[in-house]
Amino acid sequence: MRIAIGADHAGFALKEHLKQTLAKLGHAVDDHGTDGDAAVDYPPICIDVARAVADGRADRGIVVGGSGQGEQIAANKVAGIRAALCNDLYTARLSREHNDANILSMGGRIVAFGLADEILSLWLTTKFEGGRHQRRIDQIAEAERSRP
Repeated sequence: MRIAIGADHAGFALKEHLKQTLAKLGHAVDDHGTDGDAAVDYPPICIDVARAVADGRADRGIVVGGSGQGEQIAANKVAGIRAALCNDLYTARLSREHNDANILSMGGRIVAFGLADEILSLWLTTKFEGGRHQRRIDQIAEAERSRP
């Protein structure tokens, strides 16, 4: 898969680690920044990652910040994006099975590298269940289309 990834300064170290993990797993990685631990604003970075996924330039995306919460919110402002904050394995699995999440958000100040690798691997390999969940995804998409 082609994965777009981005982080603010608080998520920079985890982003760099995840880039290595993704490469080892055989995925292509598009880094949307930041390039260091100097303070930056996360919204433009996360929106850029989300647009790459929404436009089809990436299959999925990853955004990382201190908690991952703001990053998830920013990414979800782009139509067609279903970004999920997953700082544990349970939410990672459900975000894919039930919500067909196309962007993973994590907190670099919350999740250690080892757990982050487990979350990432599970998130990348878990399939969307469809069925009743597809109906709900369709309802979300309809709300996006009718947004003023």
